[in-house]
Amino acid sequence: MKPASQEPIDPDQPLQHGSSSLRFSRYKNFHRDRLKKQRSERTHVTFHGTSRSLKRSRSAANLFRIFVSMLGRRRKTLVLALAVLSLSTILALLPPAATKLVIDYAFTGEALPASVSTWVPSSWQLDGHPRRLLLAIAIALVIVAFASVACGLTGRWQATKATRTLAVALRKKVFDHAVRLPLNRVSELRSGGVASLLREDAGGIAELIFGMIYNPWRAIIQLAGILVILAFTDWRLLLGALVLLPMVWFTHRTWIGRIRPLYRDIRAQRSNVDAHATEVFSGMRVVRAFGRDRSETARFISGNHMLARQEIHAWWWSRITETTWALAIPIASAALLLYGGTQVLEGTITIGDLVMFLTYLVLLLGPIETLASSATSFQTNLAGLDRVLDLLDEPRELPDRENAIMFDEANAEGCIEVMDLGFTYPRATEPVLHDISFTARPGQLIAFIGASGAGKTTLCNLIARFYDPSLGSIRIDGVDLRDIRLDSYRNLIGIVEQDVFLFDGTIRDNIAFGRRGASDADIHSAAEAANALEFIEDTPRGFDTLIGERGVRLSGGQRQRLAIARAILANPRILILDEATSNLDTQSERLIQSSVDQLLKNRTTFAIAHRLSTIRHADLIIVLEGGTIVAQGTHDSLMESNDHYRDMVAAQTAKAERPEQDMLTN
Repeated sequence: MKPASQEPIDPDQPLQHGSSSLRFSRYKNFHRDRLKKQRSERTHVTFHGTSRSLKRSRSAANLFRIFVSMLGRRRKTLVLALAVLSLSTILALLPPAATKLVIDYAFTGEALPASVSTWVPSSWQLDGHPRRLLLAIAIALVIVAFASVACGLTGRWQATKATRTLAVALRKKVFDHAVRLPLNRVSELRSGGVASLLREDAGGIAELIFGMIYNPWRAIIQLAGILVILAFTDWRLLLGALVLLPMVWFTHRTWIGRIRPLYRDIRAQRSNVDAHATEVFSGMRVVRAFGRDRSETARFISGNHMLARQEIHAWWWSRITETTWALAIPIASAALLLYGGTQVLEGTITIGDLVMFLTYLVLLLGPIETLASSATSFQTNLAGLDRVLDLLDEPRELPDRENAIMFDEANAEGCIEVMDLGFTYPRATEPVLHDISFTARPGQLIAFIGASGAGKTTLCNLIARFYDPSLGSIRIDGVDLRDIRLDSYRNLIGIVEQDVFLFDGTIRDNIAFGRRGASDADIHSAAEAANALEFIEDTPRGFDTLIGERGVRLSGGQRQRLAIARAILANPRILILDEATSNLDTQSERLIQSSVDQLLKNRTTFAIAHRLSTIRHADLIIVLEGGTIVAQGTHDSLMESNDHYRDMVAAQTAKAERPEQDMLTN
């Protein structure tokens, strides 16, 4: 048997279990194999089990073009920033040249060269006056410094403003697209992972303004300016300095080929850690109820240990390139100093030339280092851009047809016709529903009953158009739902679920979620109609009381009544109820039953019923079994004609009577 550290990774199973050291050992083996396959295979399976291209489908040049197109109207701002930056950078290159003037002319008292004296007014009489020349150079340096700093600050402000506004725009674009993904895809996106995608990847893209444009542009201007100055000083010294430039290419290739994939994996691992933490705190009651506090903490720590190991691994590869620079630069500088000193001794160049050259050589390291570090920055953020583009390339939920119509909400009657309906979930092989046909007249209550897994919730999801049918059609007032714009149809829908979801905000905000721009009077009336007003007024701040995440500070019955108030305020034409009173105690159920009856008036209502006693008065009861309709009719007609329905009623009646008998015998 192979040692654990040598076990191959199964590409079909994401590696999520085991100690962090074991997982990291397997990860390194995986990464090594991944690099070997890079030359021959177009795709690979990542550490987290998803298909990913190593030979990127989007090249760096393509990603750069996409990024520039994302800038939009900010391109003009960025061009202005780069123009001001160029001026600031050129001005910053002037002070080192002053060292030559000071050494060769101010210290020696020699006359200024013609190239310099033409810029000096004759009245200043600097030639032959070393102190005046030294003072003039000092004043000029101060003026140049102020001008350079002012231009640099202006350019950086413009670039920073473009970065921040772009980050907001990109987060909005990603969020807007993510909330419109198909429901099955949304369920795959863990909340912490989405937060990481929005915060780090979408936000990091905006930093490409600095990492891929602003800082490299400044470095290029510095590099070009210094090389021009060095060329005028001594072209042979310039050739020695140019030996350092290939190291930029080497560093860049190292980042693309080896380190960039590491940072993609680090981002993916960080998303998993964030998602796990979010999940644990969302389900804290369950975690504590089953005594899993320590195990979940251990799992969180293990994930962070794995993340730390990956980050340290990437850090070491980064330090290899830095160490190469740290050794090569002093060696090159010593060689140039030796050669330049020899030239001074031979009288080929002056001491001022050598000092100026060595000063610019030190300055040359700055832009080269910037270009090298930019590879770190923008390659890392390009990985984030890749992930964001992957998400944006995913199709949205049920895109509207080309000729989709806006539905007239005011004149909608609410007649729903389900015709030969069949549905299969994405990536599933067996249909969930088949051969479903019925008609819901305006204002009718249609109840769906059946065992768990019979297809009740799926059928309601199709009516709400969270999915489109695989076969058949659903029509409202004679129009196929797929021929109606999705937002237009959704405005007709109201949903009250058994598992109520409330937002972390005030009671007022949660009720008002049902209708944009609702007045305080409308919110008050909806709460009163749902019999929620009594407990709301008993809270410390009334409608302004904070209820916590998912309404954790409220009881189940109170949350249910707020959900009903929200639906009442929305005033939908079509209502979907998932046993809306199931979480209420007897007193609360009696309080709002009349409100529910009021809510049903003049609305086509579809109710998923778990307790048959609540749907006796339904206009049509549909019995589902195995994804198809086995019976439909009123309660009375089904009791007379359908044995399956009678057995269901008898079974529930027996269950309801048995607890009462047990209480009497005890």
